[in-house]
Amino acid sequence: MTIDPDLQGRSYPAGDSFTVGREAIRDFARAVKAANRAHYDVDAAQALGHRDLVAPPTFAIIVAQRADAQLIADPSAGIDFTRVVHADQRFVHHRPIVAGDELVAELHVDQVRAMGGGAMITTRAEISTVDGERTATTMSSLLVRGEEQ
Repeated sequence: MTIDPDLQGRSYPAGDSFTVGREAIRDFARAVKAANRAHYDVDAAQALGHRDLVAPPTFAIIVAQRADAQLIADPSAGIDFTRVVHADQRFVHHRPIVAGDELVAELHVDQVRAMGGGAMITTRAEISTVDGERTATTMSSLLVRGEEQ
């Protein structure tokens, strides 16, 4: 199946919320070798002016990938996940993500570009709290290899 070029401009609404927990922040920080004490110690985070533990900047990927899953699971998109290569990921933070945040992400397909037998799909996840406060925007590029590749 080929990638539907009409995916460009499509949006997927926010799905279930994701509650950011302290242990999720600590586990993620350990995994990415983030050393700032504000990722592990509430007092250190509060000393910096935050209400709770602060997530490393790339923590937003957890919420963004949940949004990306809607696109991948959409049969009309024509994406065979076994043929996907993650090509690029970027983050713009509007404010730090902290423990206790309840986050949702709306996904937008910003570009679909044919490349040989495959396609490059660029998405944007707008991450906010359930109350509508913007926290981060992530941009992702997925290369979907064609059948002959």
